[in-house]
Amino acid sequence: MDTTSTAIDNKVKRVVSNIRNLPTPPIVFHQIQKVINNPNASAERVAAVLAEDPAMSVKVLKLTNSAFYGLAREIDSVKQAVIIVGMEAIKNLVLSASVLDMFKGNSMDQEYQEEFWRHSLATAFCCRILARRVKTRGIVDADAAFSGGLLHDVGKIVISCFLSKEHQALKQEREKDKTSVDFILEERVLGYNHAQIGGFLAAQWKLPKKLSEAITHHHQPQLSVGDTPVAHIVHIGDFLAKRTFYDKESEGRIGSLEDGVATYMKVSEEDLDSYATLLREEYLKAETFMQMAGLT
Repeated sequence: MDTTSTAIDNKVKRVVSNIRNLPTPPIVFHQIQKVINNPNASAERVAAVLAEDPAMSVKVLKLTNSAFYGLAREIDSVKQAVIIVGMEAIKNLVLSASVLDMFKGNSMDQEYQEEFWRHSLATAFCCRILARRVKTRGIVDADAAFSGGLLHDVGKIVISCFLSKEHQALKQEREKDKTSVDFILEERVLGYNHAQIGGFLAAQWKLPKKLSEAITHHHQPQLSVGDTPVAHIVHIGDFLAKRTFYDKESEGRIGSLEDGVATYMKVSEEDLDSYATLLREEYLKAETFMQMAGLT
C-alpha cells in the first residue's frame, strides 16, 4: 500500500471513529450470521434466533411475502420463510432491513435521503438481475448481490446524516459542478470518498468479505480481491440504475463503466438495454422496501 492511500485510510478511520451515535447493525444480524456460518445450522436454529427479535421477524415475513419474492402462497412463520427462501437470503434480508432501519430516523436533508434510498434500491434490484443472468465469472448469490447494491453508497448516507459540514460543502460544490461523478467531487472537497467511508464501516460492522469488497471498490471493481465478482456486478448495477432513472438534471453525473469491466463480465450494450427494461419492471416490486425506508 502506498503512503497516499495509507494517509487516506487513516483520515477515513479518524473521521468515522469521531462520529458519535453512529448506528450499528442489531445483535440479531450478527447472531444470524454466526449461526448461518455453522455448516450444521438448521432452519429451526435460524428461526429461533430471529424469534428473539419480534420486530425483525415481522419485517422478514413482510419481505418474504412481498412481490420481491413473488411466492405462490403466503408464508406465515419465520421457519417456513427460512426453508423456502434459504438461509443466505434470510441473512441478507435481515441485513437490508437493519440498514434501512438504522438510518431511517435521521431527519437531515430529507430530499437527499429520499433520492439516496431510491437509487440504492434501484441498484440493489439491478444487481439481483445481473447475478441471476450474468454467469460468465461463476455463480453469484442473487441475495448477496442485492445487499451489495443496497449498501454500495452507505458512505454517502453517513456523510449526509453525521457529517453535516462536509455534506453542505459537497452540496455547494455540486452547485458549481454539475458533471463530475460524486466520488471525484468528494475527493476534491474532502480528500476521501464515500466508498472508502463505506468500506471502513463494513469492516467495523464485520460484514462478509465479499460485501465489504463490493462497497469499497464499487467504482474500481478491478481492485477487488476474492473469487466472486460482486464488486463488478455492483459497479454495473450502480451505473445502470443511474442511466435508467436519473433525470435530465443529473445525467452528467452518470459516469461510465470502468474500462474492461463489460468485457470481463461479457456484458454487451444490448445486454445493458435489456437489463434496464427488466430493472424498470423489477423496481415496481420495491414497495415493501420503500415503506421500510420511510419513502411511501
